[in-house]
Amino acid sequence: MLDVHGLRKVYEQSGRRVEAVRDLTFTVEAGELVCLVGPSGCGKTTLLKCVGGLLAPTSGQVLLAGKPVSGPPPGMAFVFQEYGRSLFPWMRVGENVELPLKQKDLSTSRRKELVADALESVGLSDAVGAYPWQLSGGMQQRVAIARALAYEPDILLMDEPFAAVDAQTRADLEDLVRRLWRERGMTILFVTHDIDEAVYLGERVVVLSASPTVVQEQLKVDLPDERDQLHTRVAPRFAELRTHVYEQIQAAKRGDEQDAVTKSDTPPPR
Repeated sequence: MLDVHGLRKVYEQSGRRVEAVRDLTFTVEAGELVCLVGPSGCGKTTLLKCVGGLLAPTSGQVLLAGKPVSGPPPGMAFVFQEYGRSLFPWMRVGENVELPLKQKDLSTSRRKELVADALESVGLSDAVGAYPWQLSGGMQQRVAIARALAYEPDILLMDEPFAAVDAQTRADLEDLVRRLWRERGMTILFVTHDIDEAVYLGERVVVLSASPTVVQEQLKVDLPDERDQLHTRVAPRFAELRTHVYEQIQAAKRGDEQDAVTKSDTPPPR
């Protein structure tokens, strides 16, 4: 579904060149839920914007279903971190969710069906006539997720979407993403700085190095498909996996590449 090959991004800042991402290569299979995690400031958002066609890479390429990404491609939706800035406060919830559908050749009745289905999927059917500012932060992010679902994407990009909500709401939203992923069969690339969240959500975790960023490790998460906040997070295997990812990120922060390579060659024991 998604092939990132040799991706590099260099910015011009105050007359000097800053290399944010260096030679990133990884793939995401159709129907897979992959989490990207790494040290703060390692270029996770830059990578995701390049994948989504919002930034042009300096070199390398991104392929979606075998076709180069040179701008926001059809079949892809993006959920941003700052829901307060991604929703239009003067538009009601239903109008926010419907907005991207107006770019498609759909009848009014079909757009209404998709909006109603998406809002029902995130538990907000009763909020269709409300304004975003009348909702809690968690509910606003559900609206942003509903807007992406209504677009019927083949692949969903999520940029630290739960960073601004409280812990209880975050747990609810994590379970929502897992449920929607299973029900709809979407491909999801989920960026987070939270190690526990990456292990809980992902079928695979891609660990990034410190900036300039490369892929440090790709870890298969061999937890059961059925996960819940109460039991999964206290399972011994969950602790082993999160500890392994934490060690990788600490090695990345130290710039200890040899330590990282050694650990990545040896998967966490069962």
